[in-house]
Amino acid sequence: MELFEKLTSKAHANRQRIVLPEGLEPRTLTAADRIIEEELADIILIGHESEIKELAAQLKLKNIDKAQIVDPSDENVIDKYAPLFFELRKKKGISMEEARLTTANPLYLGCLMVKAGDADGQVAGAMNTTGNVLRAAFQVIKTQPGINVVSGTFVMLLNEGSKFGTNGILIFADCAVVPNPTAPELAQIAISSAKTARDIAGIEPRVAILSFSTKGSAKSESVDKVIEATKIAHDMAPELILDGELQADAALVPAVASNKAPNSPLSGRANVLIFPSLEVGNIAYKLVQRLGGVQAVGPVLQGLAAPVNDLSRGCFPEDIYKTIIITCNQAIGLKENNR
Repeated sequence: MELFEKLTSKAHANRQRIVLPEGLEPRTLTAADRIIEEELADIILIGHESEIKELAAQLKLKNIDKAQIVDPSDENVIDKYAPLFFELRKKKGISMEEARLTTANPLYLGCLMVKAGDADGQVAGAMNTTGNVLRAAFQVIKTQPGINVVSGTFVMLLNEGSKFGTNGILIFADCAVVPNPTAPELAQIAISSAKTARDIAGIEPRVAILSFSTKGSAKSESVDKVIEATKIAHDMAPELILDGELQADAALVPAVASNKAPNSPLSGRANVLIFPSLEVGNIAYKLVQRLGGVQAVGPVLQGLAAPVNDLSRGCFPEDIYKTIIITCNQAIGLKENNR
C-alpha cells in the first residue's frame, strides 16, 4: 500500500475536524468538497455562509453544505473566542478590544478553535503568506512540551525499489522554517522529525544529524554545533536510534558507514536526515526532488502543540487535499501519544 493510501485509510477510520480559514478560496473549497465526499475529515470553513455557498455553486461543488461554516464577523463567535485570545496574550499588553479585532481574523479564529478543542487542526496558506500562517499558530497554539522551535519536514518518496531510507521513504528537516538553528534547536528538530517519521511516514525513525564531517574528520564551529546537538538529542530521547556528526554517505550507505563510522548505531541505514541549516536542507531537498525525480511531500510543520500546516500560494487543489490528510494524521498521532 502506498504512503497516501495508508494515510487516507487512517484518516477515514479516525475522522478529525480540520478548519480551513480561507473559506472563499476556490482551490480550498474544491479540496474540501473532495474531503467531505470521501468522508476523510469533518471540515470547518471560515467565511460568510452566503458567499461560500455562492462560490460553491459556481464551482459546481456538491458537498459544501455538509461543512460547518463559521462567520468571523458573528458577534457570538467573537464573544466565544476573544476571551481565550485575551488570556493567551494579556501578558503582552493586549486589550480586550484588540483581542476581539484579532479574533475576527480567520487565521487566528481557526487557531483559537483548535486551541479551544473545537477543531483538531488547521490548513491555510493558499491566500496567506507563510509568515501570517505561522504567526497565528505561534501566538495561539504554541509548541509541544519540551519543544520551543517549529520546523518544516519534507517526506521524500524515492523511486520504487530504492535502497535508501525505509521502503524508499526519507525524512528531510529543517527545509522550511529555521535559517540557522542553534544546537538545542537542532536537537529539537531531530526529535520532532522522528515523531513525524512515525505519525506521517509510518516508519521507525533512524535519525542522522548531518555535517561535512564524520566523527571528527574535520573541525569547525558548525561541526561542533552538530556534535552538541547530537548529545542534547540523546539526552532528550535516549531510546531513539540517532547519531551524528555524519556525512550524508556515512548516514545512508552501509559500506561507507562501516569504514567512516563503524560504531554508529545507524550502520548507514538512516531514514531521517537532519541538516545543519535551512540553507543546506532547502537546497538538498530541491536537488533530490528535481535531479532524482523524487516526490517531496510537504513542508509538514512540526513542533506545534496541535497541527497547523502551511500551503504554497501556488498550490493546486490536490496539494490542499493531501495536506488536509497529513494534518489529520498528525492530529491522530498527537492524540495517540497523549493517551
